[in-house]
Amino acid sequence: MERIANDNDAVRTVRATLERVGRTDRPRIDLPDGERDAFPVGEVVRVALDGRTRHARVHRGLDDGLELRALYDNPRQARTGDGEDRLPAWVADRDLAFGRSVLVDVVDEGFFYGVRAPSESAVYEVPDRPDDGLAAIARDLEEP
Repeated sequence: MERIANDNDAVRTVRATLERVGRTDRPRIDLPDGERDAFPVGEVVRVALDGRTRHARVHRGLDDGLELRALYDNPRQARTGDGEDRLPAWVADRDLAFGRSVLVDVVDEGFFYGVRAPSESAVYEVPDRPDDGLAAIARDLEEP
């Protein structure tokens, strides 16, 4: 496992926006339009949040933009939407408001990202990419 700081030249930071999920008070992260290629739509990716690796599915929103609607403890929860969403507590701990910017660090495009408030810095422990064959088998086993 490699450690890398958010200000390393290998990490690209994009400014995203914290928005509401529908008319609820649940937060989501709207990703910038110019970054579509950096985020695999429909796939579950790893996301560092507060020093812990979480998992999120990259969704296409109603306006055709990309968004992270929730951050879960494991890939299965991210696929099914079952489990505790860790994003609301993170937002509340930082007293962030809807419409405010959050930073998304592209650490390993298509695989590993970091989310942080604009005033924060982070050092990420980048997990190794799983073997493609083993990852496919694991996905098949987790499917209902």
